Amino acid sequence: MNKDSELISLVEGMSEEFNKFFISVFTNEGNESIPEAEWMYKGPMDEQLCDLAITEERLLSELERLRDDKAAGADNLVPRFLSKIKGDISYPLTLLFQRIMEDREVPDEWMEANVVPIFKNRSRGEASNYRPVSLTSQISKVFESIIRDEVVSFFERYGVIKETQHGFRKGKSCLTNLLVFLDSITRCIDEGGSMDVVFLDLAKAFDKVPHRRLIEKLQKQGIGGRLKCVIESWLANRRQRVCIKGVMSGWMRVLSGVLQGSVLGALLFLVYINDSDT
Repeated sequence: MNKDSELISLVEGMSEEFNKFFISVFTNEGNESIPEAEWMYKGPMDEQLCDLAITEERLLSELERLRDDKAAGADNLVPRFLSKIKGDISYPLTLLFQRIMEDREVPDEWMEANVVPIFKNRSRGEASNYRPVSLTSQISKVFESIIRDEVVSFFERYGVIKETQHGFRKGKSCLTNLLVFLDSITRCIDEGGSMDVVFLDLAKAFDKVPHRRLIEKLQKQGIGGRLKCVIESWLANRRQRVCIKGVMSGWMRVLSGVLQGSVLGALLFLVYINDSDT
């Protein structure tokens, strides 16, 4: 159904309607000033993570971790094909990734995503009940994996991510979060106290993350130099199209958000909410 509750029967119309809705939830920061984020990085300033040392051995290990059952992005390069030729492409890709770090800018082809609507709940006839999962370049995902591993290692070394954050962290989950919550509740009751609890469900949280505020927080959490610029380039000037049964919508510009389905998306969302309980 479209916003006027009119039934859409053609696949072309469905893909366009989905893309219009997904675009409508974005946050447009404009040119307004943004608030200054809190410094979360407590280590020496000269030990911030500002660059990456990308070697052929490291890249080859990432290529070997590609899953053959994953879909291709807008460039139509499937991971099965990349796995078969990993020995031949590891060296040129190493040069490419090193050049990206030097130039502080990612290729335009990595800025395009095919979006697949994934049904969540309630009515299947409303676009608002679907989650947009982005299919991006598999080569871009290899590059993102290297960045993610280095950033996570850096955060753990300096304790940047708060222990209250349980999402998207190794060894933590909804279960560990609930156990900590249950422990605090029972302790409070045992001591004769009372507690009020507020549950929040942030609608379209991944899609609404404003990029300028995210980069500000990323810098205050110890990520600077070339690496910060590369991540900023990866976020900016993106565009997407919705794919349904092989039928594509037109391209539309992405104004905000961290991509659902990308490698970096969950980590960047964690960076954005890391100071939420201060």
